[in-house]
Amino acid sequence: MRRSEFDRAIADEFGARGGSLLTDLVLSAVGGRTSVDALAAGVDPREVWLALCEETDVPDERRYGVGRLEPRRS
Repeated sequence: MRRSEFDRAIADEFGARGGSLLTDLVLSAVGGRTSVDALAAGVDPREVWLALCEETDVPDERRYGVGRLEPRRS
Protein backbone atom coordinates (compact mmCIF):
# COMPACT_ATOMS: atom_id res chain seq x y z
CA MET A 1 0.00 0.00 0.00
CA ARG A 2 1.37 3.38 -0.96
CA ARG A 3 0.95 6.41 1.25
CA SER A 4 -1.51 7.94 -1.23
CA GLU A 5 -3.60 4.75 -1.07
CA PHE A 6 -3.45 4.89 2.72
CA ASP A 7 -4.69 8.48 2.70
CA ARG A 8 -7.58 7.59 0.34
CA ALA A 9 -8.51 4.59 2.49
CA ILE A 10 -8.61 6.77 5.62
CA ALA A 11 -10.79 9.37 3.92
CA ASP A 12 -13.14 6.76 2.45
CA GLU A 13 -13.55 4.75 5.65
CA PHE A 14 -13.49 7.42 8.35
CA GLY A 15 -14.39 10.67 6.60
CA ALA A 16 -13.95 13.81 8.68
CA ARG A 17 -12.94 11.94 11.82
CA GLY A 18 -10.00 10.29 10.05
CA GLY A 19 -7.60 13.08 10.91
CA SER A 20 -8.23 12.84 14.62
CA LEU A 21 -7.92 9.04 14.56
CA LEU A 22 -4.50 9.37 12.93
CA THR A 23 -3.21 11.76 15.56
CA ASP A 24 -5.04 10.64 18.71
CA LEU A 25 -5.59 6.88 18.64
CA VAL A 26 -2.62 4.88 19.97
CA LEU A 27 -2.21 1.52 18.23
CA SER A 28 -0.51 -1.26 20.16
CA ALA A 29 0.11 -3.25 16.95
CA VAL A 30 2.56 -0.60 15.71
CA GLY A 31 4.55 -0.17 18.88
CA GLY A 32 2.14 1.88 20.96
CA ARG A 33 2.26 4.78 18.52
CA THR A 34 -0.34 6.86 16.78
CA SER A 35 -0.71 6.30 13.04
CA VAL A 36 1.10 9.55 12.31
CA ASP A 37 4.02 8.60 14.57
CA ALA A 38 4.20 5.07 13.14
CA LEU A 39 4.30 6.35 9.56
CA ALA A 40 6.97 8.91 10.50
CA ALA A 41 9.01 6.09 12.06
CA GLY A 42 8.91 4.17 8.78
CA VAL A 43 6.20 1.62 9.52
CA ASP A 44 4.63 0.39 6.29
CA PRO A 45 1.31 2.15 5.55
CA ARG A 46 -0.41 -1.24 5.02
CA GLU A 47 0.61 -2.32 8.54
CA VAL A 48 -0.66 0.95 10.00
CA TRP A 49 -3.92 0.66 8.02
CA LEU A 50 -4.55 -2.88 9.24
CA ALA A 51 -3.74 -1.92 12.86
CA LEU A 52 -6.15 1.00 12.62
CA CYS A 53 -8.84 -1.24 11.12
CA GLU A 54 -8.39 -3.78 13.90
CA GLU A 55 -8.57 -1.14 16.61
CA THR A 56 -11.70 0.48 15.17
CA ASP A 57 -13.49 -2.75 14.19
CA VAL A 58 -13.57 -2.13 10.44
CA PRO A 59 -15.08 -5.27 8.84
CA ASP A 60 -12.65 -7.54 6.99
CA GLU A 61 -14.32 -6.92 3.64
CA ARG A 62 -13.43 -3.22 3.86
CA ARG A 63 -9.79 -3.72 4.88
CA TYR A 64 -8.09 -5.16 1.82
CA GLY A 65 -7.59 -3.47 -1.52
CA VAL A 66 -8.98 -0.16 -0.33
CA GLY A 67 -7.47 3.13 -1.36
CA ARG A 68 -6.66 1.95 -4.86
CA LEU A 69 -7.96 3.88 -7.79
CA GLU A 70 -10.12 2.03 -10.24
CA PRO A 71 -8.19 1.00 -13.37
CA ARG A 72 -8.40 3.49 -16.19
CA ARG A 73 -10.64 2.48 -19.02
CA SER A 74 -9.35 2.90 -22.57
